[in-house]
Amino acid sequence: MADKKSPASGWPLVKGDFHSGDANSCVAVITMGSHLDEQGICDAGAAMCGSCKTENLGLEKVIANYIANPNIRFMILCGTEVKGHLSGQSMVALHKGGVKDGRIVGAEGAIPFIENLNDAAIKRFQEQITVVNIMETEDLAAIKAKINELKAKDPGAFAADPIVVEVKEAAGGAEEAGGEVQPISGEMAIITARIKIIEKMVTNIGYRDKFAAGVYAGKIEGLMIGLIISFALIGFMWMG
Repeated sequence: MADKKSPASGWPLVKGDFHSGDANSCVAVITMGSHLDEQGICDAGAAMCGSCKTENLGLEKVIANYIANPNIRFMILCGTEVKGHLSGQSMVALHKGGVKDGRIVGAEGAIPFIENLNDAAIKRFQEQITVVNIMETEDLAAIKAKINELKAKDPGAFAADPIVVEVKEAAGGAEEAGGEVQPISGEMAIITARIKIIEKMVTNIGYRDKFAAGVYAGKIEGLMIGLIISFALIGFMWMG
């Protein structure tokens, strides 16, 4: 049997719309927008199984639970894509390209902004997890067969210790009491995404203005110092 490690205390750490199974399993399953027999999938040998409906908080919760358990080495993406949010495509993009300026590189979802995962957590996710993409598959037999196939390839626990990440809920309450993330409509997602982009643009403009002001102040200061030195040299030459 491959070497195993203990997950972080209290794993799974972040609540959500999922079922947990064998913490020593190397496979976790995301059913994206579908609601399949997730407990049955866990009983078939998955460490976790659940949906992921949003390309920001939903992804963050999944990743936080994965990197808190070094035994999870494969992530199966199955089920139907979530319209508007494209959380499946966004997850693949995050694993491939990471995040730049808070946005998932290459993500096509409406609001692919990551706020709770730092660079170390994202890098750990990329190194620890191998993505197995069978999106649009809802056939339980096929999903369970893929779990068995990957378990036979179990490389053992990731070498590093678990990483614990705090995932803060979105303001305004984005979840029900059961922990299920509620996706917003496509139109509202687009509006929210544009607002976030505008906010980032305003912040960047502020940074550029501060930089320009600093450069201008530096030029004035340099000019004054140059004039003072010049007058001092002229005075010394006149006195001589």
